[in-house]
Amino acid sequence: MLSIFPFSPAEKTGFWSIVLSALLFAVDPAIAALPLAGFFLLCLGAPFFPRFSFFLPVISQGADGVTAVAITFDDGPSPDSTPELLRLLDKYHFKATFFVIGEKAAEYPELIDDIVAGGHTIGNHSYRHDPFLMLKSYKKLKHDIQLTQEVLQGLGVSPLIFRPPSGITNPRLKGVLAEIGLITVNFSCRIFDRGNRNIKGLAEKVLARLRPGQILLLHDLRPGQDDFYQYWLDEIDRLLNAMQAKYNVLPLEEVILRPVGVKSLFLTQAGEK
Repeated sequence: MLSIFPFSPAEKTGFWSIVLSALLFAVDPAIAALPLAGFFLLCLGAPFFPRFSFFLPVISQGADGVTAVAITFDDGPSPDSTPELLRLLDKYHFKATFFVIGEKAAEYPELIDDIVAGGHTIGNHSYRHDPFLMLKSYKKLKHDIQLTQEVLQGLGVSPLIFRPPSGITNPRLKGVLAEIGLITVNFSCRIFDRGNRNIKGLAEKVLARLRPGQILLLHDLRPGQDDFYQYWLDEIDRLLNAMQAKYNVLPLEEVILRPVGVKSLFLTQAGEK
């Protein structure tokens, strides 16, 4: 399956950096290392730009010609937030994609059922949302993502999309996802809410940044301060209400024009009864 992806920009840049360094060495050895140093710095910075397809293909916005926006939620499911988000999405007849953490999905399988029953889709968001996941070995990275796939498949859902924690990528992710059969879907609109720890003016901030064709990132988490819980729900309600009036909101798969998941035969048959 590795042949699915051609050489990445990182691989091409690395190759030409070596070639250029070799040519410069023949002219002036003192500057021969400059292309390699530049490549090294680029590799250090690239992971922190979620829209940058440097190490592997990254989908972060709608397909060409698509002006609709997609809503995505990270870091759930949670009994403190998922049911309320599902209620609000149903209120406005929106379909969202929930990038879930495997450990939480295993703990709250009923919430995965509720998400799917509401017509929403599921994405793989790693097993524990380890902030240092992209520093792990190929073997550990693959185990983490594969374990989440197995948990979700056991619940009747087979995601075809993966979103790394915080959108950070690395050179090993390309091969891991090719083996498992996933593609990377990040985002093009976020407000740096720090996992719902900074939600003041959430609706206004999103609306100031959101543009047609974008993928919106929100969080399926209870706010850090309990007294902000109702405020957060009101902000989400206000945001969805404004989006209904201003944007064409469609499911993620209709925005990126790619399938995002496969339901098991069991769930399909159960839904038909």
